Amino acid sequence: MKLLKVILLALIVLFSTSKVKAQKLKAFGSSVEKKVGPISKRVPYTDVVSYLGHAAVDTEDEVKDGKKFYYIYVWIPAVAPELGLRMISPAKGLKIKNAIKGASYDDNASSDDYFDTYITLERSDIVSKDKISNAKSASWHKLASNDDSSELPKQPSGSAYNSLLRYKSQAGDPLKALTTGLYRIGFTTFKTGEVKGTFLAQIGSPIKLPGVVMAKTVEELLVQMK
Repeated sequence: MKLLKVILLALIVLFSTSKVKAQKLKAFGSSVEKKVGPISKRVPYTDVVSYLGHAAVDTEDEVKDGKKFYYIYVWIPAVAPELGLRMISPAKGLKIKNAIKGASYDDNASSDDYFDTYITLERSDIVSKDKISNAKSASWHKLASNDDSSELPKQPSGSAYNSLLRYKSQAGDPLKALTTGLYRIGFTTFKTGEVKGTFLAQIGSPIKLPGVVMAKTVEELLVQMK
């Protein structure tokens, strides 16, 4: 009888673990909420572009305020009323369709490494494609940032250290409006230390934005836009 109980318990644990591994990332909800009976649910973004990447130690793009920042460049082809950004680490096991992949992602896709994500959404003063190559001299303005979000799956440590933000365009303010142009996702770890591991970054919009492109470098972005 004891042996039977042990076997049954093992099967339950195995089944539960399999269910966890098979779980999918929930739809990326916008700031708009819809009431279904007594429950309010976020309306999913109409357009979501995904990027799977890998951050390696000592490959940061910039050290800012003592933190090692990495960037993903994004081209937004039209005016948007809102942009959502979320980042999950690690990306291992996530099933994402039509994701753009960083050059080192496939070689590290099975890695268990992850980091406590901290994200920023920044807009540059570049608003036309022919000026993208001048990104090194561009001026950048931080629109929003986020450290931890309870809306996302917990990290392997059990902590809710993945990040999510939603930013609404402020059309009356040139610095805060979501115009056509070159943007970037900045990411690091909230605690001072190394950024190491795979990640998923997603940009969402409540309207269709054909032509959104994401890349680790400006050079890669230009290649994808051809």
